[in-house]
This record gives sequence, structure tokens and C-alpha cells, in this order.
Amino acid sequence: MNGARWKPNVTVAAVIEQDGRFLLVEEHTEAGLRLNTPAGHLDPGESPAEGCARETLEETAHAFTPTALIGIYMARSRHAPDGEDVTYMRFAFAGTLGAREAGRALDEGIVRTVWMSADEIRASVARHRSPLLLQCVEDYLAGRRHPLDLIHVDASVR
Repeated sequence: MNGARWKPNVTVAAVIEQDGRFLLVEEHTEAGLRLNTPAGHLDPGESPAEGCARETLEETAHAFTPTALIGIYMARSRHAPDGEDVTYMRFAFAGTLGAREAGRALDEGIVRTVWMSADEIRASVARHRSPLLLQCVEDYLAGRRHPLDLIHVDASVR
């Protein structure tokens, strides 16, 4: 071993369902336009639930209040053009979508938000940014919900 410690990239994602449709974002990636749940990297000093609320606001212009942890997921991918090998650990949350913040610009790279049914999401796998998108939606549909206090955030994080 060369002394470098392997560390997964910690991400957070919101699975938001209303009337049988899920809120996704369409975004520019190195592989072209892709679909994803509102998601992004956890920032220093925030809990996973706080990071999820922040990312959802930045990517959709909607407030989001996480109410349950759906699950914790891992996936590995190679990024073009350099072939970088990256492992992601995703905390996926269900919650309550708030009002859209009028006039708020979407995060850089986000083209638009889109509401899709589970069947539309299943049919669009080739356009998913993350291989975890569909698994998170399927787990949500299966009723997987865990209390937020399953994730303990020590005061030292702040």
C-alpha cells in the first residue's frame, strides 16, 4: 500500500414523491444530459439530513425537510475522460417538499426539474447519472423508512 487512505465520496439524495411521480433533475455531466434525484456531496460541518435539504434547495429551488432515511448505498464508477475510479456512499432520504423559492436559480449544471412516474424512471435507466437512482426509488416504493436519529452526528462535526 502506498500510504494513501481510500475514502468514499459521501453524497446525499432526496427521494421526493407526490401523486405517484418523483421529482428529478436533468443535469449536464461529462457523459451528457443525465437524470438524478436531487443529490450532491456532503459539505463539512453539516449532517447528512442538512446536506440533503441544502442540495435539494440548490438543485430544485424547493425547500425540503427530510423525515426518514430510506437507506445507505454504495456504488463505484469510472469517470471520463481520465478514468478516475470513484466510490460513492449515498444517504437517501424521504421527506416533505416545501414551496418553490421564486426567482431562485438552479445550481450550475442543472438544466431543469422534471416529475416522472416510477415506470418512466425504470424506462430511462440509460439516462441515469447514478446507478443508485432506481434502487433508492424502489426502496422508497417498498416502504423502507428509518428514523433520522439512526444517524448520530457528534457535536465535533459542527
